[in-house]
Amino acid sequence: MSVLVAVGEGAEGTHALAAGAAEAALLDAKLVVLNLSLSALDPSLVPDGAEVVERRGAGDRDPSEAVLDEIDERGDVERLVIGVRRRSPVSKALLGSISQRLLLESPVPVLAVKPPA
Repeated sequence: MSVLVAVGEGAEGTHALAAGAAEAALLDAKLVVLNLSLSALDPSLVPDGAEVVERRGAGDRDPSEAVLDEIDERGDVERLVIGVRRRSPVSKALLGSISQRLLLESPVPVLAVKPPA
């Protein structure tokens, strides 16, 4: 059993990583960190024993596809943890959202966390 954390840029990603580590400890599960940014993840943020999966570049799929594919390929993901940010009603209506798509299409329960203001 594993907990998959989708880590993007900024405070949302850092907060999701911390919440994912707590969730994995609570469920006594392996922590898998999927780095959605195109830069290397700061190793000091990654808990010991966590597996880090890197994207392979800008052409490496849509970020939401990368997460959904990782869930399908692993087969043992029990929970998905994502970071979310506040969006205005206009941006929700006009623009797509990776987190919105994951909330709607994930085959496993999703824990969505928002960093403190």
